[in-house]
Amino acid sequence: MNKNTMKKKTTTTKTGVFGPIYTQFKNKPKEAILHLKKVRTGECLNAMYRKETGFVSIVWGENDPKTNEGYGLKHIIEKHGKQIKKAGYKVEEFVPFAFEFGKVEKLVRSVKIIIESDKSRMILSTKWFGKNKTLLLTSFAINKKTPKKRKPKV
Repeated sequence: MNKNTMKKKTTTTKTGVFGPIYTQFKNKPKEAILHLKKVRTGECLNAMYRKETGFVSIVWGENDPKTNEGYGLKHIIEKHGKQIKKAGYKVEEFVPFAFEFGKVEKLVRSVKIIIESDKSRMILSTKWFGKNKTLLLTSFAINKKTPKKRKPKV
């Protein structure tokens, strides 16, 4: 074997609105996330699947450092990464877990799907600029705060 055959092949079919479109990560969310973290651009087409949602693509996305507004993996890492780590996960483990085990809530007359459990929330979009496309917008750990005990007034 030479160096070229030992390397894992990265397949792009074309370029889309998010950059290169990677097709080799179908139903492989962890691998898709690790790839996007490495290349920091593009879209992993159909990286996740559930009967209730169909295929979901993971995109690198955007995040505004001033407002923390954005979407996609970059947004998840920059806005929610510390929170996910504090919950005991790496992003590439947390996202597939939240997707697989959360309860799906489709919002009526909305283009968003929420997948939620007692430990996580994920938001998907089913349209992108008017076109049917299901993609991961954000995902984060839910920290249930225990109420502080109040000292009785004397």
